[in-house]
Amino acid sequence: MTTKRGEQLLAQGERTRARLLEVAVGEIAANSDVSLNQIARAAGVGIGTLYRHFPTRDALVFEVYRGEVRHLADSAAELLDSHKPIEAFRIWLDRFAQYSMTKAGLFAALRAASHGEWAQEAYRPVTEAIDLLLAANAKAGTLRADVTADDVLFAVGGLYLLDPSADWRPLAARILDFVVDGFRPQV
Repeated sequence: MTTKRGEQLLAQGERTRARLLEVAVGEIAANSDVSLNQIARAAGVGIGTLYRHFPTRDALVFEVYRGEVRHLADSAAELLDSHKPIEAFRIWLDRFAQYSMTKAGLFAALRAASHGEWAQEAYRPVTEAIDLLLAANAKAGTLRADVTADDVLFAVGGLYLLDPSADWRPLAARILDFVVDGFRPQV
């Protein structure tokens, strides 16, 4: 049986973990080499508290990445609820581009930490989101039915060549427009 004090401690621990993740997202995106001490200090906790929640730097980086990818992936269903399928697909691609550009520091930290393991873990939620969008568009007749999530990811791969510190948005929009137009049914 859990005591009231135990419940309070558990709730405080969950709030602390959430705060650490919130701070880590911004700190890692800004500087992939940010120290755990800097993250703890910015979150207003001691380094021991950070280590209780995330025993290694890799554990923290992976958790930040998982949360960010989940948020991006979950937005596909939300977009389909409020937009036509083709609009939802294009808006999601914009979010994907924004995510790719603003998370450059996170990607650098992940590459240093895991040697690619992070990509495999994130691949499934992203492809599931794309599959959801593609199925809705195939049903609506706005995109070809034979387009796969892999097709989309390969087609937007050029986004990773853009410089996130430059004005990347106009070229990204052009690339994404080409992708959407290329996946439309042939007339």
